[in-house]
Amino acid sequence: MIRRLVALVAVLGFAGAAKQPRRGQPGPDGGQPGLSTPGQAKQSPREFSGATALEYTRKAVAFGPRPSGSPAIGKLQAYIRSELKLRACEVTEDVFRASTPLRPIEMRNILARFAGSSGRAVAITGHYDTKMMPGAFFVGANDGGSSTGFLLEMARVLPSLPHKNDIVLVFFDGEEAVAQWSETDGTYGSRHLAERWALDGTLRRLKALINVDMIGDRDLDIANEENSSRELRQTIWAIAGRLGFGSSFLTQPSAILDDHIPFVQAGVEAADLIDFDYGPNHSYWHTDRDTMDKLSAQSLDKVGRVVVETVKELDR
Repeated sequence: MIRRLVALVAVLGFAGAAKQPRRGQPGPDGGQPGLSTPGQAKQSPREFSGATALEYTRKAVAFGPRPSGSPAIGKLQAYIRSELKLRACEVTEDVFRASTPLRPIEMRNILARFAGSSGRAVAITGHYDTKMMPGAFFVGANDGGSSTGFLLEMARVLPSLPHKNDIVLVFFDGEEAVAQWSETDGTYGSRHLAERWALDGTLRRLKALINVDMIGDRDLDIANEENSSRELRQTIWAIAGRLGFGSSFLTQPSAILDDHIPFVQAGVEAADLIDFDYGPNHSYWHTDRDTMDKLSAQSLDKVGRVVVETVKELDR
């Protein structure tokens, strides 16, 4: 998935910079995930539910490993589409053929647009693929699963949330490297969409982009990611503090390469919300220990409530 830089580097000049990995048999529940909306949480339609986001995550993880181009990710794509069709949004797909070190792989970003009236837009993004790991049963409950569940729960909430700006949910394919993380191996979906949006004018309409990744960890520590836009990051951290979640949003700076980077490079106000300290000494990341039992509804709830309040703030 993403990589954390050993030293802070400039966003526009990270090529070749030193990187170190960040931080798995799950408990798939057996059987195929259902296509109906999880119904455990009895909350207002406008209120983000960490419990429901966790259930969406569980359904995604139950498909098993989901590398780009695999049969399992195809089933997950169908599940995501089926859930989005239940919502008052416009669903489109950005399908492209990615050139990878292994072979060309067809990938698809899935977009859900909740229309506003201002002419501006806010994007909330995350990836739904898992890393290809031959010989390991890597289901990515946190790394790929939590962002999928988060976005599906956000899709449930947004139709009841008044907003002037368009809100676009983006499920990125191809965040993970197929072989070894590099400038050209990884972030396939976000790089492709940033290029497409630059050409069709969407980037000029973007007020902000918030990317979520690995946000389900029971011991939640959201990195103070310095490649993210400063003003947007300050807004998010202030909201987290007001909601009483300040202890879960770190102040010590770090620099992480993730799906927000192509948009930051294109001049978009973008922020990455990620917990890059997963398990003792980061030992769960990209292993078969990244399973559902490591996740918490409370962590998803914190991030969800912060993002919803940020969307409201950006609307003002």
